[in-house]
Amino acid sequence: MTTLGNDPSLLVLRAVSKSFVGVRVLDRIDLDVAPGEVHAVVGENGAGKSTLMKIISGAYAPDEGSVVFAGETRVFRGPREARRAGIGMIHQELTLLPDRTVAENVHLGHEPVRRGLVDRRGMLARTSALLASMGAGPLPVDVPVGRLGIAQRQVVEIAKALALDARLLIMDEPTAALADHEVELLYALVRRLRGQGIGLLYVSHRLAEVFDLADRITVLKDGKRVTTVPAAETTTAELVRHMVGRDLSGYYPGRAAPGDQGPVRLAVSGGGNRKLRDVNLRLRAGEVVGVGGLQGSGRSALARALFGVAPFTTGEVRLDGRPVRVASPRAAIRAGIAYVSEDRKGEGIMARQSVLDNALLAARAIGGPWSGRADRTTRMRELLGAVDVRTAGVDQEIRFLSGGNQQKVVLARWLALGPRVLLFDEPTRGVDVGATSAIHDVVRRLAREGAAVLMISSDLPELLGMSDRIVVMREGSIAGELSGGASEADVVALAVGAAPGVAA
Repeated sequence: MTTLGNDPSLLVLRAVSKSFVGVRVLDRIDLDVAPGEVHAVVGENGAGKSTLMKIISGAYAPDEGSVVFAGETRVFRGPREARRAGIGMIHQELTLLPDRTVAENVHLGHEPVRRGLVDRRGMLARTSALLASMGAGPLPVDVPVGRLGIAQRQVVEIAKALALDARLLIMDEPTAALADHEVELLYALVRRLRGQGIGLLYVSHRLAEVFDLADRITVLKDGKRVTTVPAAETTTAELVRHMVGRDLSGYYPGRAAPGDQGPVRLAVSGGGNRKLRDVNLRLRAGEVVGVGGLQGSGRSALARALFGVAPFTTGEVRLDGRPVRVASPRAAIRAGIAYVSEDRKGEGIMARQSVLDNALLAARAIGGPWSGRADRTTRMRELLGAVDVRTAGVDQEIRFLSGGNQQKVVLARWLALGPRVLLFDEPTRGVDVGATSAIHDVVRRLAREGAAVLMISSDLPELLGMSDRIVVMREGSIAGELSGGASEADVVALAVGAAPGVAA
């Protein structure tokens, strides 16, 4: 068996394969995890990561190959059996019951019993002790989970697995919905669990955090294992080449040259509402303006104000030099303003409608721009092809597409209207590196074609790599402006109230 230090492997997969309806989605995968190791698994959407994790956690049985856990060959007959064996799965979409307390969620299905009744006092005490052992900080165990923040709920989900003596934890995109300061909490927890000898399988599209946490990294592509390497012996560029089969030229397309920028498309003077104050902003045709800042600084509120979701109540907005009143999303669309929300599932798509219906949402909202149904359908099929949406057909429900392909459908929706201003809020969150690169290319192409682009991103490398100019929000107003060549330290300094170039 493979070892890390002197410890034998906790989990060993050998030649694991899986097919659905004759399509081979995993092809002879080898993988092992040692106690106290963080083993990251990366790859594009559709690479086989989710299927592999479901086999390990008991949701699927492999068609071929073997799963050896804690020295014993296992064929789990369901997730419950895997949990009882000591394998916990932390899903990206959390599985907690919001109306139950923290303690009730942690002990769901195996509540302590005393004299034939649930021992609530004992359950509270055990939950408190478990959370303390995790170093999770003060967390009320007798309040409904629905009152907690996302990061706290994730802690509860992990505690729920550990309450069953999990020796292996599978974490699927654990930071996707977390703010920056919450990510640090998760990092600390992962390192503490590793120190306690728990093995972790860590699935993430965010390569920076993979390098921060992982001991080893396995790359999957098209259902096959491409490589497994120590994190200290590889680079981001090498991983990307393994994942997508080509170089992505450092991820980011070139910035606009000074001569590429045109007149001011959108101008805000003294804009304010309940969450924003004294916003002064200029967006030029042909440029990508990035928006940085801490969670809650007003970044999303700015985009929502410009799109009429929560409009400005003070100040003036001008579009191509003319005053406009953007009082609703419909008014924004008619004015030529498009908005890609950070909440793709909640606000960006209608999950049970088709790819085509989702792509046509904006056009139908304003009754245009094409003459008839056949014309709309033909043109939208062309646009979906232009942004490389990979789907079984335009009548397929969009919920069955990967996150990257869902985001491309949203882009096609707005491309159909030829907007003058595009507002992107976290456009690549939860999207694999190949689709991220494609989205970056579309964003830059729109700018080159004369649109003004505002792009909000929590990913500092993306913010710096994509932006011609950066504005940084703090406490509902613009704290300062930086050139596209600024450093991460400059952005953070403005975000926290220090001068750029000065250690915060």
